[in-house]
Amino acid sequence: MVKMLCKAGHTVTVLDNLSTGFRQTVKYGKLIVGDLADIHLLENLFAENKFDGVMHFAANSLVGESMVNPSKYYRNNVSNTLNLLDVMVRHSVKHFIFSSTAAIFGEPDYVPIDETHPKKPINPYGFSKLMIERILEDYADAYGLNSVSLRYFNACGADPEGEIGECHDPETHLIPLTLQVASGKRDSITVFGLDYSTDDGTCVRDYIHVNDLCSAHALALDYILSCKAQGALAFNLGNGAGFSVQQVIEVVKAVVAQDGCTLTIKNGERRLGDPAVLVADSTQAMTQMGWKPEYVDLETIVRHAWAWEKKQI
Repeated sequence: MVKMLCKAGHTVTVLDNLSTGFRQTVKYGKLIVGDLADIHLLENLFAENKFDGVMHFAANSLVGESMVNPSKYYRNNVSNTLNLLDVMVRHSVKHFIFSSTAAIFGEPDYVPIDETHPKKPINPYGFSKLMIERILEDYADAYGLNSVSLRYFNACGADPEGEIGECHDPETHLIPLTLQVASGKRDSITVFGLDYSTDDGTCVRDYIHVNDLCSAHALALDYILSCKAQGALAFNLGNGAGFSVQQVIEVVKAVVAQDGCTLTIKNGERRLGDPAVLVADSTQAMTQMGWKPEYVDLETIVRHAWAWEKKQI
């Protein structure tokens, strides 16, 4: 996101505590190492700069961890976001782009999932994000804070230029996990459940390229800076098509085979709380903001991710 903003001519300041990030990946913009829990730092940062808007990506995001350590998620994802919002209000910064999640919807009542779908999170992570969406509605009414919440489905891929990519520890995403098997970092990949009510029996998910997510953020910022919209808005972000776990594995197999790599696949039992199908309806983001995903082809997404993974070997 920072790379895209800087190339578009924006001046960007990055605030990151580097708890899950890496200093060397901040190749653009100015990096301030710090935490949203540090209100004194926030006050000084906003006093010393004239920001037009804030994009808030920082959060704990592991669903399983949120179930066993909810305090961490409510404190970091909710309380620390409140610190940021309150400092913004005090310094009259009125434009906020928030990284939300499909986890706010819980088990889907229907697919594709649009913005009117009931919001029934089934874990503290999803609840923490939904709480912020509600807070943003109240802050819009009370303080005139304009915001756009962008609800990601399955983020994936890597910078098409190969400069930046996924670097999680622990890694939990299907595509990088599978590619790590191909690169020799892992022994195998496990498919959890072969008996779902889908065409091939494996879960179906909506995979959206990271660059398409970034372009949606850039459009959202322009959307509220231009005063085309005010208040607290929210859009679902996906590529509109679902791919099954088995389809992803087959595409990965084909891509890595060109480099002489293979995959070892294991079959496992279903994981508790995994819906059969999660696919986004992104019509509102397209019609209201003019957003259009560029990388909707699964093979292209995998190729970008594989190019990044090979650089890490």
